[in-house]
Amino acid sequence: MHEGRTAEDLVRAVRSNGVSDERLLEAIRTTPRAEFVPAGHTAVANHDAPIPIGHNQVTTQPSLSAKMIEGLALTGSEHLLEIGTGFGFQTALLARLADDVVSVEWWLDLARRAERNLARVGIHNVELFVGDGSCGVPARAPYDAVVVSAAFPEVPAVLAAQVHAGGRLVQPIGPGGHAEVVLFQQTIEGPQRRTVLTLARFVRLRGTVQDHG
Repeated sequence: MHEGRTAEDLVRAVRSNGVSDERLLEAIRTTPRAEFVPAGHTAVANHDAPIPIGHNQVTTQPSLSAKMIEGLALTGSEHLLEIGTGFGFQTALLARLADDVVSVEWWLDLARRAERNLARVGIHNVELFVGDGSCGVPARAPYDAVVVSAAFPEVPAVLAAQVHAGGRLVQPIGPGGHAEVVLFQQTIEGPQRRTVLTLARFVRLRGTVQDHG
């Protein structure tokens, strides 16, 4: 099944891409990706590759998600914001590694699918919103950590304002397409760039932030 590839094969692929956080690798091992892809793609669910999910979008490649998550250095106590739910696989990993997750998805059909996927695997510490992720969810702020699965030339000020001092934020920095995935840490002066985690291709962040970018 799944063209001979198992969850352990996926873990090995992620590890070979430089991810070493054992809690994260165990979350990948125990979260069946086949539950988070369209029915016609379950055979390749354990491949370390993006999968189309409609709206000219794809799931984030698992090893790329893992690098972004590892950059947040989650301990299990975090109140976390995710921008871009997709089908919910990254959301599921975050939910296993943080205390709770607030996730925002632009497309209603993707959000509803993610809700069903998460419920099916028994994940209940996710609060899912449909709407403008570029604005975050101020009503649930402040957050200990934020991960943005879309590119923008800078961290939107409205998102930065929702991270408490000392909190971490990972976002692809670029206009859409090629981007640097950057780890920021929030300070009293705003988000400070700490390191580039990897290079990647991401769609451009949708929402009112576009009016300023």
